[in-house]
Amino acid sequence: MSGGVLGLLGLGLRAGHVVIGVDGVRRSLQAGQVRCVVVASDASPRAVQKVIRLAEGLGVPLVPGPEADVIGRQLGRPPVMVAGVRDRALADGLGRLAREVPEEE
Repeated sequence: MSGGVLGLLGLGLRAGHVVIGVDGVRRSLQAGQVRCVVVASDASPRAVQKVIRLAEGLGVPLVPGPEADVIGRQLGRPPVMVAGVRDRALADGLGRLAREVPEEE
């Protein structure tokens, strides 16, 4: 699943439809601009707790992603714990990926 998630995130970032980082994602969630949130598998619970709680409270889907350093490398950034997707079609695609492919342990 992570390959598909990473590919879609990369496309979304280049198109300006992805917000990266805890603070940016929180601000975008509060502004009602995020359609789904990708959470790194090794994200620090303390760092992303407020993002996850806010997303759940707003009914914004959470999509499990690979490790933060893998997401960061794909996006040309330092490790990325959370990424918010603003585009509805992109968020729908990520949601379909999350539902179709079982999470690898």
